[in-house]
Amino acid sequence: MDILMGSGVLKRREGGVAAVIYNLGHELERFGHHVTYVFQEDLIEPEGISPRFNELVFSWKLGRYIAENRKKFSIVNLHAPTGFPYGLRRKWRGAAGYPPYIMTLHGLEERRVHAMSREAKKGRAWNYSLKNRLWHRFYHQPRFRWSIRTADGAHTCAREVWSTLQVKYNLDADRVAYIPHGVESRFFVPREYPSGETLRLLYAGTWLDQRGVFYIRDALRVVAPTISGLTMTFAGCGVLPEEIQHFFGPELAGRIVVLPVIPAERMPELYAEHDVFLFPSMVEGLPLVLLEAMATGMPVITTDTCGMADVVEHDFNGLLIPPADAVAMQEGILRFARSAELRKKLGEAARETVKRYTWERAARRLEELYLHVLALECRSSRKT
Repeated sequence: MDILMGSGVLKRREGGVAAVIYNLGHELERFGHHVTYVFQEDLIEPEGISPRFNELVFSWKLGRYIAENRKKFSIVNLHAPTGFPYGLRRKWRGAAGYPPYIMTLHGLEERRVHAMSREAKKGRAWNYSLKNRLWHRFYHQPRFRWSIRTADGAHTCAREVWSTLQVKYNLDADRVAYIPHGVESRFFVPREYPSGETLRLLYAGTWLDQRGVFYIRDALRVVAPTISGLTMTFAGCGVLPEEIQHFFGPELAGRIVVLPVIPAERMPELYAEHDVFLFPSMVEGLPLVLLEAMATGMPVITTDTCGMADVVEHDFNGLLIPPADAVAMQEGILRFARSAELRKKLGEAARETVKRYTWERAARRLEELYLHVLALECRSSRKT
C-alpha cells in the first residue's frame, strides 16, 4: 500500500503524536508498504499565521494536497482534527478516485469538557475561561466532530474512545479499532529499588492544568515534611523553570527540579534516575510516557480514567487513583516511600505488562484495519 500519515503537529516534536506516527510508519515500512509523512512545516509557515489557526490552515492545505495527489495513495491516515477538510471533500465528490480516510483519535473532547468544566468551578483551570470555553465549543469541537463523521474508518489508543465512536458517532464496529501504542525496546533498562529516606518522583510531559498539577501541589505539601529526601522532577514541560517554581511556592522550592527540555535519547536514563512516575492527568489518550516509565520497571501513580486505566491495574502493576484527588495521591506516595518491596513488586509487574505493547503489534493491527476498510470501499464501489 501507499499510505499517507498526517497530523498538524511539528515533525521534530519530542514524543506525542509525531512519535506515534513515526513509530507506526517505521513498522509499516518494514512490512513493505510505502509511507508519506506530512506534518505542519511541510505545508505552512507557522510564523505568518496566528497560533490559534495554524492547525486549521494546515488542515485545509492538507485536504487540497491529498486531492491533488490522490492517485498516489491507497489510503490516508489523518490524526483528528486535521482530517475534516479532506473527509468533507471526499463525501462531496462521492468518494470516486479519492483514497479512503482513516481517522486517528487519541482522546475525547467530551472528556475534556467534562473534566475541565469541573476544574474551572474550583478555580483550578487556567485555560478554561468563558472565552476559551466558547472558542472550544464553536471552533475546536466542530472540527473534531466533522473529522469523525467524515471518516471511513478509525483507530484509537483508548477503550473509552473506541466505545464512544460506536455509541455516540454511530461508526460500525468493524470500522473502528482499539490499538494501544507500543513502547520502544530501548526503555527496557535495568533498575534497582533502593530503600532509605529518599524518594525521587518524576512527571514527564507538557505543563498543563489538565494534568492534575494542582493536586500534585496539594499532595506534596502534605507528604514533603514526612519524607526528608523527597524530590519532584518535572521534565519536558516546555515552560520556564521559574513558572513552575512559582506555582509550588517557597515551601516546596527545595524539592522541585525542572528540566524544560529533555532529548529523546536521554529519556531511558531520566526514568532510571527516579523512583516513582507520577502522572495524575484528567484528560488523555494513552500517554507514551506512561508506557515508557513502566518499561523501565518504574512503579507508577496515575488516574483511573482515559487510556491509563486500560494499562494500569491497581495494586498489581501500579496505583490507580481517582482524578482530582490529592488525598489518594499523597497516600500512594507514602505507600511507595515506606516500602521498597512494593515499588519492586509493582515496578516489575509494570515492566512485564508492557512487554506485549510493541510497535510491531500495533502496526499489524493498523495494517489489518487499512486492508479491511479498503475491501469494504471496494465492495461499495462495485454496488454503485
